[in-house]
Amino acid sequence: MIRQNAATGANDRHLIAAAAGVYTTVSMGAEGFPGMLQRDEFDLATPQREAAMFYGLFLRGHPVETLRRDIDVPKPVVEKWLKARRYEPSFQDTLRRVYHYRKMVLAIFDELVTNERVKARLQ
Repeated sequence: MIRQNAATGANDRHLIAAAAGVYTTVSMGAEGFPGMLQRDEFDLATPQREAAMFYGLFLRGHPVETLRRDIDVPKPVVEKWLKARRYEPSFQDTLRRVYHYRKMVLAIFDELVTNERVKARLQ
């Protein structure tokens, strides 16, 4: 369905065509986002890269609990999202995947922090 912008009169087709010229070198995944894979596929390096970014912040002195809060999505928040009737079932599936992805990033980050603390004790 092509929507028309009430303010400018432009439609989505025009925006899609304009974006196509900009993003020619980026592969568009199944969800329409750069780098995303099919629902059944999963790039295992992605959560590791994100956890490594947070780990770098930890090494630079950011408090570990603050970083954990930034990574994590609390269970009550996810439950609130899933109970909302305004979301379609496919979007609720995406929310579940986001929740599991964030938990994976958090687990990898916790492992990196634990290893760093063990290494510090040994020295």
